[in-house]
Amino acid sequence: MRQRVRDPYRLRAVRLWTALVGTLVLLLGLTSTAAYGRTGDGTGGTASGAEDRATAAAQVLTWTAGDSIDHYLTFPTTAEAGPATIVFENSVATGNTLGMPHTLTFDVSDPRYNNDVQLNILANPGDSNGGKYTTEVTLTPGTYRYHCVIPGHGLMTGTLTVTEAGGGDDTEAPETSAAVTGQRNADGAYVGSATVTVSASDAGSGVATTEYALGADGPWQPYINPVVVDQVGEHTVRYRATDRAGNTAAEKSVSFTVVAPPTDDTAPPETSATVSGERDGAGNYLSMATVTVTASDTGSGVNTIEYALGASGAWQPYTAPVMVHALGAHTVRYRATDRAGNMAAEKSVSFTVVAPPVKDTTPPVTGAVVTGDKNANGAYLTSARVTLTATDTESGVDRIEYSLDAGPYLAYTAPVIVDRVGFHTLSYRATDKAGNTSPAQQVSFTIAQSGGVPAPNCPEFDERLTVFVGTVDTGVPNRLTRNRCTINELIEDEREWTSQALFLKHVDAVLDKLLTDNVIDEREHARIAEAARDSRIGTPGQTEGYRDLFDGSAASLGKWAQVGGGSFALSGDGAITSSSTVAGMGMLWFPQRKYGDFSLKLQFRDDAPGNGNANAGVFVRFPYVHNHPEESRPEWVAINYGHEIQILDRPDGDLYKTGSIYGFDRVGLGGAGVTPKGTWNDYEIRVVDQHYEILRNGVLINEFDNFGGQDFYPARAGDPGTDGRRYATGYIGLQVHGTTDVISYRNIRIKEL
Repeated sequence: MRQRVRDPYRLRAVRLWTALVGTLVLLLGLTSTAAYGRTGDGTGGTASGAEDRATAAAQVLTWTAGDSIDHYLTFPTTAEAGPATIVFENSVATGNTLGMPHTLTFDVSDPRYNNDVQLNILANPGDSNGGKYTTEVTLTPGTYRYHCVIPGHGLMTGTLTVTEAGGGDDTEAPETSAAVTGQRNADGAYVGSATVTVSASDAGSGVATTEYALGADGPWQPYINPVVVDQVGEHTVRYRATDRAGNTAAEKSVSFTVVAPPTDDTAPPETSATVSGERDGAGNYLSMATVTVTASDTGSGVNTIEYALGASGAWQPYTAPVMVHALGAHTVRYRATDRAGNMAAEKSVSFTVVAPPVKDTTPPVTGAVVTGDKNANGAYLTSARVTLTATDTESGVDRIEYSLDAGPYLAYTAPVIVDRVGFHTLSYRATDKAGNTSPAQQVSFTIAQSGGVPAPNCPEFDERLTVFVGTVDTGVPNRLTRNRCTINELIEDEREWTSQALFLKHVDAVLDKLLTDNVIDEREHARIAEAARDSRIGTPGQTEGYRDLFDGSAASLGKWAQVGGGSFALSGDGAITSSSTVAGMGMLWFPQRKYGDFSLKLQFRDDAPGNGNANAGVFVRFPYVHNHPEESRPEWVAINYGHEIQILDRPDGDLYKTGSIYGFDRVGLGGAGVTPKGTWNDYEIRVVDQHYEILRNGVLINEFDNFGGQDFYPARAGDPGTDGRRYATGYIGLQVHGTTDVISYRNIRIKEL
């Protein structure tokens, strides 16, 4: 296959548009000040001046850029294999007076070149580094190709030949020659097109690369196949070659003229232009306008397209869409000439470029109003209505969100009605259309039962977003029914069922009533009924009212989520075992639902290596861990807003031993009834209201009433109630304490009391 090159400028256009898709993300971010570099071993580059850091490699390779849009101002051509410091500078000091961003990108897509260094540095004279960056790489013998693609301007490219460290015996450059072939007329001009064939040989280390360039200042390009030039006019093709030892032959060239074949074409090309870009309400282009020129000729074909900026600007070859960044009114003139020499009449497009509006960095202003009838103590009778508002005078409000009792943030679409008796905290925030989110604000209030309108008499309390049967998530929305209970609450999956048949009969009766009341449809009816059969509720082993949170299977472990450091993994015997490679706490938690009064049963085993003992614990009654308004690390939500039931059989170290309520109530080893390490222990945590009971192997080892008096963690502004009491409902979690605190759990079950 021959390489078709119509002219120096079209050649660049062809290569430009080939690369344009692959570099779109970079080009959209030309005003960014970020730079990054990656070597083949995954190390990252640093954004700092070469003078301000210790040189990490024996050789420093420097590229510089300036106002030129088709070549780097300085660049290395050879290097030795091994570590190297790459320096790329595109600054005022290197001659950039236009503020044009440039990149230094190593091409890893062409199999003819080395592809083990991934480097992509974007430098701008106006960025935080002043346009100068360095990074460390490791080079291997061979040739690297590098480039910078600039839409509407040109392709800056070159090659770097790397030889073995220490050099070699070959000091002679390759021998090169070129031949021009094609049909010629009596004057020696080539008719229609000319083909340039370049040859190179090297008796020493062998030819590494052969390159060519069109015109006196065109960029160097890899020579692959004979170059076909079919643009009418005078041409010069330059060429050179480099061997594997890094010796580059002196540049040579051939010159020739291409003329059009005989034709009776007398009609000039048809031309048109379009202007594109982001516009404001007045039709002005924000920051930049792109002018795309097209030309067609049904006779001899289009030979050249030209454009000029302003009323008196010089004509320039059109190779790609022209991007105009300067603010103000502009006119772009354009014309085209066909291969028979017919020139189209000049045309023009006019437009105005303006600065974009100042970016909105101010979040919305939010507010909340709680309304409803109150009693003498200020508690709302039966229910409270929370109305949220947000205003943003710049980009406008995009969304409002709220979180009830530290649960997940939900979209606010209408006033929130809260009718559960007890203390409540509602957090709220808003985000504008520019992406600014306001700090979370809170309102707290208490709901008291009124003699006039009783609270809903629901069998259970369950306000999860979707319908769960046991631990099976149906995906059906957990809607309110006519009696103001949710679907989850009517299913009663926490009740003690003596057989699965009785439970399924109860579920069918509930679903039939909901279907009649148009709360669910036929598809949702079938989905919930199938989940009830899959839940195993009422089957042997499930008749004590306890529900499995972890039954030893990968499916049940998949319902848990990890935050912070470390992890848990299946380890045999129906167990999970902790592991951690970094210091610091992590937590595996069960996000499927919250629990209030409950009995949590599990088995734990101390698997700490050597003679040590594992420091671990079970977290209870903590709020939703993500997007908490006062905690940036989700694992610490459990510590600061819930309770940790300690597991630690070590005689020294931490004063809180197994059975302690960490930070609130200490228990020594004598009360824990220590068993040998590596032994499975039964552990039960019973919580009713604010009364805690901890049992180990069936023996009560601690009782605790949480009404203040804690000696470690202070009461926090978000704590409900008074005297430092924690939440009355929350989630369950298992602690990963550190790298040597290895612990295993199995048979994790819970029963609501």
